[in-house]
Amino acid sequence: MPMSSAPDLAFSRPCFGIEEEEAAALAIRSRWVVGGPSLAEFEKLFAKACGAENAVGVSSWTTGAFLLLKALGIGPGDEVIVPSLTFIASVNVIVHAGATPVFVDIDPATFNVDPNDVERKITPKTRAILPVDQIGLPCDIDRFLALAAAKNLILIQDAACSFGSKFRGMPVGSHSPYSVFSLHARKVITTGEGGMIVTNDSELSGKLRRLRHQGMSLSDYQRHASSPTTFESYPEIGYNFRITDVQAAIGVAQIRKFAAFLARRQAIAQAYLSGLKNHTIVVAPSVPQHVTPNWQSFQVRVRDGKSTTRNALMEHFYRRGVATRRGVMASHLEEPYRHMNARLPHTEAVAASSLQLPIFPEMMDADVERVLNVLSTFAN
Repeated sequence: MPMSSAPDLAFSRPCFGIEEEEAAALAIRSRWVVGGPSLAEFEKLFAKACGAENAVGVSSWTTGAFLLLKALGIGPGDEVIVPSLTFIASVNVIVHAGATPVFVDIDPATFNVDPNDVERKITPKTRAILPVDQIGLPCDIDRFLALAAAKNLILIQDAACSFGSKFRGMPVGSHSPYSVFSLHARKVITTGEGGMIVTNDSELSGKLRRLRHQGMSLSDYQRHASSPTTFESYPEIGYNFRITDVQAAIGVAQIRKFAAFLARRQAIAQAYLSGLKNHTIVVAPSVPQHVTPNWQSFQVRVRDGKSTTRNALMEHFYRRGVATRRGVMASHLEEPYRHMNARLPHTEAVAASSLQLPIFPEMMDADVERVLNVLSTFAN
């Protein structure tokens, strides 16, 4: 069968409607396009959804994690433990802060970091643990909280993919002292680009707000509400990592529709799980009973563990007009980190043998059935 010029069934797609269009237009008409009321509302709604006191909007997950590392004093001479099976930004940001990433392996059933390997990798130089909620499936955060407390370490939850997911019945963001979320186009709610830092530490959140805007003591919104002779100061060196009010207005519209997004993702995932039970070609992800994922991604592994099979399956989908993506990468095998010579057998096996199936709220039941049927033709 000849190659399709472009798959007609998308892999992922932002779910935007008239609400987002009107919200963005209102922000533009208001002239508050950065640092204004839409951002304040978005931060408030986001924090509430996470069961936390504070949310700080930033330009991306990466800038948010970087600000957090800097604000917490993590830098040269420090080690930060991080899984290799993650988008490389989780690792790069540690290097940007001047610290050293220490790679740990995963549980291949859940794709999440192995707490036992984390404990083995702790050294006198370890300052922080950065576990990742992979594919929107929360990691065993209680294990990491206990380990961080016992070893006097900082715990930062990489929740880039897990907004709306729950761990032991509570939303991600309510457990860790610090969590960082992504608002990228593939996430369950999106502002195109953007990120959010969530914490109960009000003093720290104030510092983060200053750092995201060149260390300025007053926000634009605060200055606007003050007398003309109320001047800002710059008590510390900061950055320009702001998210715009246009983006924030879109985020407010998205978060108000999130319950429907989540319900649809869960329905699609359940159809996949049912259709893939005891499948001869692929293995579906394992979901612990105490976890409720948001199904930001649906990742499977080919049963024989061979990258050639995985690649052939992806080509098979493509020829039939269905877009897929490779599974989560093994960051330690990329050029900047190969010199560290990390040996992570589970990570390497999963990265070589996994792929992700289409999932987004606007997928129809017929689309899900089509994906399963295409997979069946490969099996046959």
